[in-house]
Amino acid sequence: MQAAADVTKKESSWSGWKGQAIDLLYWRNVKQSGAVFSSVLLLLFSLTQFSVVSVGAYLALAALSATISFRIYKSVLQAVQKTDEGHPFKAYLEIEIALSQDQISKYADKILLYSNTCMKELRRLFLVQDLVDSLKFAVLMWLLTYVGALFNGLTLLILAVVSMFSMPVVYEKHQAQIDQYVGLIRTQVNSVVGKIQAKIPGAKRKEE
Repeated sequence: MQAAADVTKKESSWSGWKGQAIDLLYWRNVKQSGAVFSSVLLLLFSLTQFSVVSVGAYLALAALSATISFRIYKSVLQAVQKTDEGHPFKAYLEIEIALSQDQISKYADKILLYSNTCMKELRRLFLVQDLVDSLKFAVLMWLLTYVGALFNGLTLLILAVVSMFSMPVVYEKHQAQIDQYVGLIRTQVNSVVGKIQAKIPGAKRKEE
């Protein structure tokens, strides 16, 4: 019974985090999404101008300046008003933030699973278990050489963040039209892949 309750609790927690992420990306709460979006973009743009160490140090200094100033302000206010409210951050200091052994094990298992899956897939592609899939991977890597020549990693990350906060809203508003065009593109791609498979000796379609 306890194990079932723990599983239910974990599933509920995961569903809650997933729902919050969806609400964030779909701008259900404009202020919250705007704050997260602008903060992430500001951080990434800062990293394009300064080193990671400098950005981390400046963020730490800004946070410390805010908390120290607030602590001093509350202390002076309590001294003037002769009150004893205690530490202004007491509620936050008492929050348990340590990861439990179960949480560490869960995340370690997930990382191990993803790592093993990734290594198996790379082995399959590089050792040409499926010729067509390996050719697709080669084409993708070839395209990435051009992408890498045009953009650096941070620029791609900025574009990814902008897409994450814009594409879901655009898709939600124009879902029918987008699905129609995606279907046409998918049909054309499948047609081209089918022709290539037919001309390559030893290449078999997966459904066969």
